[in-house]
Amino acid sequence: MMSADCLSNQRQQLSSSELLSCPECGLLQRRVALGRGQVAHCGRCGGELYGVPSGNLDRPLALASAALILFVLANCFPVLGLDVKGRHAEAALLEAALQLRTSGMSLIAGLVLFTTVVIPAMELSGVLYVLAPLKLGVRLPGQLTVYKLIHRLEPWGMIEVFLLGVMVALVKLAHMAVITPGWALWLLGAFVVLSAATSASLHPDEIWSRLADRPQADAGSGPLCRCHDCGWLAPEGDRGLCPRCGSELHRRKPDSIARSWALLIAAALLYIPANLLPVMVTTSLGGTQADTILSGVVYLWVSGSWPLALVVFFASVMVPMLKLVSLVLLLISVQRRWQWRALDRTRLYRITELVGRWSMVDIFVVTMLVALVQLRPLASVDAGPGAVAFGAVVVLTMLAAEAFDPRLIWDALQPSDATLSPEGGRAAMAAQFPHASPAPAGNGVRS
Repeated sequence: MMSADCLSNQRQQLSSSELLSCPECGLLQRRVALGRGQVAHCGRCGGELYGVPSGNLDRPLALASAALILFVLANCFPVLGLDVKGRHAEAALLEAALQLRTSGMSLIAGLVLFTTVVIPAMELSGVLYVLAPLKLGVRLPGQLTVYKLIHRLEPWGMIEVFLLGVMVALVKLAHMAVITPGWALWLLGAFVVLSAATSASLHPDEIWSRLADRPQADAGSGPLCRCHDCGWLAPEGDRGLCPRCGSELHRRKPDSIARSWALLIAAALLYIPANLLPVMVTTSLGGTQADTILSGVVYLWVSGSWPLALVVFFASVMVPMLKLVSLVLLLISVQRRWQWRALDRTRLYRITELVGRWSMVDIFVVTMLVALVQLRPLASVDAGPGAVAFGAVVVLTMLAAEAFDPRLIWDALQPSDATLSPEGGRAAMAAQFPHASPAPAGNGVRS
């Protein structure tokens, strides 16, 4: 693990390609040479900046191709099979989403279809559309746009969360039927591994440098503006479109605080019905039973599956609540320009952004149960109104975290233009960490 060195010499002697700005704290830094397998981290907040370009696209291209093949095959086989009293039912990934629509839950069906089928397919197809021509040395129209889209859609692909939901559904159904894992379950497991390996082998900086020519821009003496998509630094006077990828340039995310508050308030209002209304309604010969999120956790605990009960409780109850509290704290601290523990607040933001998607596990549990248990008049499972409210809470909190700009946390530590100037950045580091001694220019990296 390496840390990028803060810039301390005259910035006008360097070009924009030699500089970078941390996307999480805004500190302007100089690129340093890294060894194989090393990653550069921000010298102030510890955020990941860049890795070592491999110079070879064979590995990510092969991994993405294999992952796409597995994903296509996974959609051709059932995820789970169910046998009860001589009746058999199967549920494939796509069929599970469509069954929700048939049950009158079009919004939840769209969310499940989007996060488990559309996004993974778009991501892998996009990676192949970008990498294959680059490997062959040709350019295709729209490659820049496709790669930007891949970056923006990455948090919304949730196959790994779906697999956790399948495990919970297995436990819930074990008492009433014989459950048979389908081929798609194993294929999706392998897909998750290959997809993660593909992401790890892709270095965005390397791809951007291959997709677009580096602009011949001097860093100049004024503040620089970082592109939110490709990370290129352009002089603030040239604010408009990024000279490398064509995206609109903004010093900070536009209306970050207002948008985050609006999404957060909506999520907080929906959090109450999401926990009070039933997310699932089970009908059998013995009557009808409505289950909320908490009653589902209790059932898992009582049935002896306490590890899964803890996972579901944490993912579906604690995570949404902690996200709401964390985002409220971050927004208030930014609006009041607190200088208190900026590094810890940045870490809190990272965790909030990372764990939010795992709250979708309950939605996927309901999806599998609705798809499998349609054995009328013997038994049937339908999604309840709480599922719609809960799905909205997950989406809104993810959007609120995405709208928040963590660089606003550090803006309170220095004048407004200091985050993109080396002198302001070093002064802010000295104020926040009075006992630290940043490495001078030329001392590249630290362990």
